[in-house]
Amino acid sequence: MRERNEFILADLISLRAEQKPDLDVLTFEHYSLDDGASADEVRTYADLFTNANRLAAWLLARGMRRGERFVIMLRNHPEFVEAMIAASMTGTVFVPVDPRTRADKIAFMVNNSGSRGVVCAGYNFAEVEQARRSCPALEWSLLLEPEAGQAEAAAWHIDPLHEVLAAAVPTVQMAAVTLSDPIQIIYTSGTTGDPKGIVGNNQRFGGTGMMGFVFGYQPDERPYTGLSFTHNNAQATALCPSLYGGHRAVFSRKFTKSKLWEICRRYGCTTFSILGGMATAIYSEAPRADDADNPVRLVLSAGMPAAIWQKFAQRFGVQIFEFYGAAEGGMSFNPPGVGPVGSIGKPPPTLEARIVDEDDRECAPFEQGEIVFRNADGSCPPVEYFHNPEASAKKIRAGWNRSGDVGHSDAEGWLYFDYRKGGGIRHNGDFINTGFIEKIIAESSLVDDVFVYGVPALSGAPGEKDVVAALVARDPAAFDPAALFAHCCAGLEPNFVPSYLQVVDEIPKTASEKPQE
Repeated sequence: MRERNEFILADLISLRAEQKPDLDVLTFEHYSLDDGASADEVRTYADLFTNANRLAAWLLARGMRRGERFVIMLRNHPEFVEAMIAASMTGTVFVPVDPRTRADKIAFMVNNSGSRGVVCAGYNFAEVEQARRSCPALEWSLLLEPEAGQAEAAAWHIDPLHEVLAAAVPTVQMAAVTLSDPIQIIYTSGTTGDPKGIVGNNQRFGGTGMMGFVFGYQPDERPYTGLSFTHNNAQATALCPSLYGGHRAVFSRKFTKSKLWEICRRYGCTTFSILGGMATAIYSEAPRADDADNPVRLVLSAGMPAAIWQKFAQRFGVQIFEFYGAAEGGMSFNPPGVGPVGSIGKPPPTLEARIVDEDDRECAPFEQGEIVFRNADGSCPPVEYFHNPEASAKKIRAGWNRSGDVGHSDAEGWLYFDYRKGGGIRHNGDFINTGFIEKIIAESSLVDDVFVYGVPALSGAPGEKDVVAALVARDPAAFDPAALFAHCCAGLEPNFVPSYLQVVDEIPKTASEKPQE
């Protein structure tokens, strides 16, 4: 038997289940779902090990082999984490997919990753079932909270997840994985084309557990997040540091601004994380006399608008830890009271960052350019996009990791994020491909022509944009904006739905028929 290593998820949970079996390390609160009418879902280290072992035994029984992939497409349920651990136990690779994703995009990620199965739920099974028709390699599904008749589908193997978790099984033999073996493929948003699968190995994933030290988590810290486990932010700020450090984290199924502070008070949460326009959404809630009466000491922010930074901190009695990070590598930190308001900080001692122009010349202070990173020793680890060597090679150029983000520095070397390069729009922390939105709108019988672009976000979050769909109505007299919004909501993920419809007589275009933003 190999020596266990805490950077390997299965080993970490195995060790903690021996050291602290009864610690309630993860709490999935139900207050935001039903005001506490039903019991929270709590997982100890022992629970996580037992349930993950049962899932691992099921995966092995299905013939899943080391290195093979499966999708996890759930909201923030405890079973999401247990499936991650089961992947580590078996040496398989999990592919987290936003549970709101539509069938065509599911099909792309399943086929691109070569996933053999999907862990999903009754609430999104219809989209998965539709995607399956275009996924010849998709063999099985583990179904959480199935609705009537869903688990009886005959075309492929489907098992209710609760039945698998109820069956006692022997302890599986841990796969002989190494730190360089993959554990996760997490997809980009696909701002300028199809999403790319970023391959994450055990070394990188396990290192995420150390982020609690970077953020200054105390031994009694209680992190909270409502951000999805399919996003690196939730993994890096709450889930992985808590599994590593035993921080008794709290999770919501999804972000809720109206119940945020009450959840933190109810569970004694001391930190939470936000992205982009979420800060403005929280700040826009009507002020209350008890706003500062909460246990939160630290807000981890990726995109706090400078205009509300200090007011937000004062109103809620918190400190702001601003940071920047990319799934492919590169990060910077602006701890409370250290750097200037509005800055994403400076890289840690292990990294070097620069702002460079199109010719790779370093920009002067306050001159905009691309943010690039490399190791402090001058090396630059490769980035692997699954089955996409061309994109992998393009990501690292002249020894630097290209972020694709435009920013600037000040005279003291503090970094600032300005906007995303290319045609993508960053909206509420997600990078959005306008082509996806245009496709859906163009399919409406109400629309004759459409062009989607972004405008500076009403939230004021740096680099954020609100989505505008400029369109030519097929019949202006009969145009129904409510019907078109309903069409968008039915065909698009929530964050892709336009903020505004701009009805125009024609969309101005260049001689080459390119729309003029």
